[in-house]
Amino acid sequence: MPGTTPPRRLRGLYLITAPAASDEARWLAGVAAALRGGASIVQYRDKEADPPARTRRAQALRRLCAAHGVALIVNDDVELARAVGAGVHLGRDDTPLAAARARLGPGRLIGISCYDSLERARAAAAGGADYVAFGRFFPSHTKPEATPAPLELLPRARAALSLPIVAIGGITPENGAALIAAGADLLAVGHAVSAADDPQTAAQRIAALFGPG
Repeated sequence: MPGTTPPRRLRGLYLITAPAASDEARWLAGVAAALRGGASIVQYRDKEADPPARTRRAQALRRLCAAHGVALIVNDDVELARAVGAGVHLGRDDTPLAAARARLGPGRLIGISCYDSLERARAAAAGGADYVAFGRFFPSHTKPEATPAPLELLPRARAALSLPIVAIGGITPENGAALIAAGADLLAVGHAVSAADDPQTAAQRIAALFGPG
């Protein structure tokens, strides 16, 4: 059935890439370092690049993720995800879930942003999403205007849903453990890893919050 991708490996650090700017080699090296540090899934997010650059960067990430046995997700763009063989993450103003599934097929991961809404997450689960994301839980460097979500949403979602739950928004090694304890399967982190002097160590610190295995 659509959306029944097994939840294997959907636990741990969910890396959200920073914009590549002009130094693509350095950007890709930073993602590689985070993968060595234990990132278990990567989302390509870059709203400023032109289409050729986005395609080139997504293809490079796809090869890198494949070498590490990690899934690649493209933010917002179903057609780019289809072109490079990736999954997609969708917000409320993006392609509807059913249309994305029809374009990508049953084998690609599709995640849905649910903000602070358990009802939106229930609908996503019923519609065949592979994971849902809640947040922001803390002040966010990337999206300071994002809708806040309360910590108590996570145990409610955990009790109501059987698919993996992503927590996002201002997550660091210091505050991430509380989100895992409350029910998060993955911690979506951008700035705390990508802006670190040592992305590998930053990734290791967050991955370690999940414990062995």
